[in-house]
Amino acid sequence: TLRRPISPSSMADWASKNLNMHTQGIFRRRISISNMLSWNGGSIKKPMLITSNRAIKKEACEMFKLVQSYMGDRQTRMDRNHVALVTVTKCWSMQGLRDELYIQLIRQTTDNSCYRSLAWGWELMAISLAFFSPSPKFQSYLEGYIYRHLDSDENIAQRIRELVDLKTKKNSKSRKKRKQNTEDEGLPISTYAKYCYQKLRKVAVTGGKKGLRKPTVEEITHARNAIVTPSLFGSSLEEIMLRQQDMYPGNKLPWVQTQLSQQVLALGGEQTEGIFRVPGDIDEVNALKLQVDQWRIPSSLSDPNIPASLLKLWYRELEEPVIPQQFYKECISNYENPDAAVAVVQHLPELNRLVLCYLIHFLQIFAQPSNVGRTKMDVNNLAMVMAPNCLRCQSDDPRVIFENTRKEMSFLRMLIVHLDTSSIEGLL
Repeated sequence: TLRRPISPSSMADWASKNLNMHTQGIFRRRISISNMLSWNGGSIKKPMLITSNRAIKKEACEMFKLVQSYMGDRQTRMDRNHVALVTVTKCWSMQGLRDELYIQLIRQTTDNSCYRSLAWGWELMAISLAFFSPSPKFQSYLEGYIYRHLDSDENIAQRIRELVDLKTKKNSKSRKKRKQNTEDEGLPISTYAKYCYQKLRKVAVTGGKKGLRKPTVEEITHARNAIVTPSLFGSSLEEIMLRQQDMYPGNKLPWVQTQLSQQVLALGGEQTEGIFRVPGDIDEVNALKLQVDQWRIPSSLSDPNIPASLLKLWYRELEEPVIPQQFYKECISNYENPDAAVAVVQHLPELNRLVLCYLIHFLQIFAQPSNVGRTKMDVNNLAMVMAPNCLRCQSDDPRVIFENTRKEMSFLRMLIVHLDTSSIEGLL
């Protein structure tokens, strides 16, 4: 989890120690920190952050041009999707460039007098956070910057008006320009900031895009769309059900849960050795995740480990676990008592109870002796791999985590063995 956002004075102190101070003019006077962190219409000749890496020194200046191109502040022949793809791929491939990109975006979204450019800068930050996190060293600074913009729309509009008034004279042409720069063109900045704040908290813990395949245009588009349309992954159960209301109004369970579960069975998962333990190819899992988020299940799937891995990911990334946090202590206190464990399930909120019962019913299929002989995944193994996706220990103490892990596994094992899930059969 992240620390509380650092104070403005701490952010200033961090900047003074880590910024690669630029100079200007024939006397090479150092630019102030405030100017270093304010929108710049020109190019830069060296990175914004101190580095000794020659490759990063070279790429940083080119990346600044890409940032300006995406924000519409520099002309380019590439469309914005391609600009974002090139930018993200550079940082995804070269870890040392990531903090540089985020500090460049902080600069270009500070004291920017064009609302459209400002919004596109925040959009690029949101897209980038879908692929990689900042370094631990830079994390608090970025968090502090984003946090200051969670409820800043009025202040931003006022600041834009002040900047435009400083740059233009009061004639009719200027008034027209002033109007077009200050009027809202799309989403409020606070919407981007809130999304970025949630994304940063998540990516700082889980890490960014994994696998060997480079980012794709489809993933860039998906990352942009997620700002307005939440993903089926990482949302709450209530949000997911609300999203599917138009497409599947009669469904009692999340479409993503039932579809991926059915895919595992359709591909012979209950006869596959190591199912749920053996991970599917990460690039194929990423590709399937992209399609599922567009309400599509491809017909080309052949490996049951792919939907099985994505199903585990869906449970693990839920905003709140299937078994809500307020029931956690009750679960680990009754890890050896079948009746008490089953009673916990009966007291869950209706939606959580249905989702959990569907999962247990699904796992009970794999726990059948005839399937265990093939999968080598008995009830203990199933509980071991699935418990972390249903229960979340909030302690930071390694000893508590270790001890609770054993109890979480035992609790889920009790449910697989003793919970009557006959009522869930056939439910969608």
